[in-house]
Amino acid sequence: MGRVLFDHVTKRFDDVIAVNELHLDISDGEFLVLVGPSGCGKSTALRCLAGLEDVSLGEIYIGDRNVTDIPPKDRDIAMVFQNYALYPHMNVRDNLAFGLKLRNTSKADIERRVMEASEMLGIGDLLERKPKQLSGGQRQRVALGRAIVREPQAFLMDEPLSNLDAKLRVHTRAELTQLQKRLGTTTIYVTHDQVEAMTMGQRIAVMSGGLLQQLDTPQRIYDHPANLFVGSFIGSPAMNVFRAEAVRGDGGIRVKAPGVDLLVPPHRSERLAQHIGEQIHVGIRPEHFGLANGNNGPVEGQTVSFPVELVEPLGAEQLIHMRSPEGEMLVARLDPGERVVAGETTDFTVNLDMFHAFDIKTEEALV
Repeated sequence: MGRVLFDHVTKRFDDVIAVNELHLDISDGEFLVLVGPSGCGKSTALRCLAGLEDVSLGEIYIGDRNVTDIPPKDRDIAMVFQNYALYPHMNVRDNLAFGLKLRNTSKADIERRVMEASEMLGIGDLLERKPKQLSGGQRQRVALGRAIVREPQAFLMDEPLSNLDAKLRVHTRAELTQLQKRLGTTTIYVTHDQVEAMTMGQRIAVMSGGLLQQLDTPQRIYDHPANLFVGSFIGSPAMNVFRAEAVRGDGGIRVKAPGVDLLVPPHRSERLAQHIGEQIHVGIRPEHFGLANGNNGPVEGQTVSFPVELVEPLGAEQLIHMRSPEGEMLVARLDPGERVVAGETTDFTVNLDMFHAFDIKTEEALV
């Protein structure tokens, strides 16, 4: 069984708490992504799981074993690093086989595992090459292959795609996701790239300041962020956030800010009723803006007007950067055919069916 359990794990470095009471139960065969900004504790948590850092408090289980005090070599895990960590004087075949030789695996078993992994990864014709003769993507495949031949209970991956160029990164993450499904091996993957997290993970653990902020499927985290940090961090472009006041007005509860007066749909207003007269954080995703008088006629929603400062054409879409009366920069995602001109004040619609609201003090989600 490849189940992995962080049982209220804390890791301190002197007075700094890098990981704080982390409790994660990762199922056998699951692909879980640890995501967050630099310094959030995700890599430290992975290093604790690998045995490269001692745990200050709590326990770690792999399968049915408590591995908290077990040396790294005996934890039955395989790790893939950001920098590949290949032996430059060895060819690909020997790089793949090296760990197995150290464990006194039989020659026949080594050959079988090396050939199976190289065929799976499409590097069978590279076995006699040295790492310096390989591209970045090929080196990454060799690093993955070295982990695969171990046939461990869990793969630990620490930002393994960050050294690849953008196009190769997209291609490799798709391959890696398909490979994990074929192998069925429990995988814990660390990244700061929330797009990688959204596209690869069966579940995502969002971390900040050493604390687990939210654990759920990618879509649920995107649609129902637990707090302002998660809502702002997950999504590209990021969620638009501005301060507003919740008031009772025409038709029900409204959120008001300079230049903004929006009616909250009844199904989104229940919890806001407890915050009438208070300031809140309002969050609106870029895709929930539309152009009031676009090419396809009026777009459903409530209208706001903002001066446009920048238009970014991206081929399949365009990003419209606009400024609110209070100076916040807001971003709308529109179809590429819509005509929007920088420097002009433009009418936009806002779809509040999926808007978000957060408590001004705790930053916990209200809607």
